[in-house]
Amino acid sequence: MNAFINDNFLLQSDLAVQFYQDYARDLPVIDYHSHLPPDVLAANTPFENISKIWLAGDHYKWRAMRTLGVEERAITGNATDREKFQKWAACVPLTMRNPLYHWTHMELKNPFGITDLLSEKNADQVYDRTTELLQTEAFRPKSLLSHFKVEMLGTTDDPADSLEHHQSLAASDLNTKVLPSFRPDKSFALGQGQNYRDYISKLSAAAGIGITNIETLKSALENRIDFFHSAGCRISDHGLNQIPAVDADVETLDRVLRAVLSGDDREGAKYADAFTYHLLIFLGKAYAARGWVQQFHLGAIRNNNSAKMAAIGADAGYDSIGDYPQATGLSKLFNALESEDGLAKTVIYNLNPADNAVFATMIGNFQGEGIRGKIQFGSGWWFLDQLDGMEQQINSLSTMGLISCFIGMLTDSRSFLSYSRHDYFRRLLCQIFAEDVRKGLLPNDRAWLGKIIQDICYYNAKTYFSF
Repeated sequence: MNAFINDNFLLQSDLAVQFYQDYARDLPVIDYHSHLPPDVLAANTPFENISKIWLAGDHYKWRAMRTLGVEERAITGNATDREKFQKWAACVPLTMRNPLYHWTHMELKNPFGITDLLSEKNADQVYDRTTELLQTEAFRPKSLLSHFKVEMLGTTDDPADSLEHHQSLAASDLNTKVLPSFRPDKSFALGQGQNYRDYISKLSAAAGIGITNIETLKSALENRIDFFHSAGCRISDHGLNQIPAVDADVETLDRVLRAVLSGDDREGAKYADAFTYHLLIFLGKAYAARGWVQQFHLGAIRNNNSAKMAAIGADAGYDSIGDYPQATGLSKLFNALESEDGLAKTVIYNLNPADNAVFATMIGNFQGEGIRGKIQFGSGWWFLDQLDGMEQQINSLSTMGLISCFIGMLTDSRSFLSYSRHDYFRRLLCQIFAEDVRKGLLPNDRAWLGKIIQDICYYNAKTYFSF
């Protein structure tokens, strides 16, 4: 039996248990950044089997399976869903000390109620039982959000998206507030030639504005910002290697953009960083004017394996941590926006733990009057949303900022079963506070520390996003 994923999992003292049970466990979830598909949620059709909800699109599991030599056919290929699950189940006992081992068994326990350790020996039994449950009303997408007490869910959406599924969800009886987030990364990609031209055509059609130069591009983006705002969007997101620390005059950027749009790519890559920086200034002011929160996910080096990229595509598990300089670009962008009273509430996330101190100290330079934690150092994400990565982020923020203002955890996930990550975070947070009390580093004021824990787990985010 799976005795270690029990009620006191990760909680190593009576005080940690008390913090968790009395202050953290039962709070609703504000999942302000995820990649859950709104079309799947709006359709609310049952998942065919556990492989569909659990393995499809999960590059964490794919990377582990590849490390163990599993053939690609059983990962992203044409193997049956049962075969893919059998292969994954055989891998699970070999993932010990990787967060996948914890996540796997936490997600089997909640919501499926399965407490046995997963292996190839019980793979078929678990597959059949979970598939049976997934056909019931309680395991449809909308029901799962209710089960996990998700009060707000932020998806990640391209500016050209119609948001039709969000509109359908807003008109439904779903208790969870599902809100779009504005992700304009493709509009920056000046150096990507025909792919960029194809995207600009798509954006132009969505906005109803012919994009021929930098001013019409900005008009189209602002048009879509207003459309997203009308649909309840109050959050933007940007996934970049780093904030570019270079600039160029608008006349040059306009000339290069016109050339690229006409098919001349000779200078596109050369001016891509300056073009990105220019648009980030424009967008930052637009977000601030509307009271939005802007997010920056920084530090990934993506699609490292070009052969696999060609065969499988992007977001397939061939990304890793990059070692890009971060401080100069962050400072330059924030200072420029602050100087023009255009710095919105901002959350910055780093993927390289070596940058924790950089991020934790950078946010202190640009806080704002009347707003608790206007600039946030976001929770550990991607490779860092595990015990060590989250604890390092919490400790850096605690010692160089104020953990009491922290807006807490998010899933950043494509799976409707990933809400165990919020529970994982809450258990770790309670353990950290309890251990500090045991060491004499914090007073044993349970009510006050319990309030801080509650704020981090729920109330700070609820106030910060004002959804």
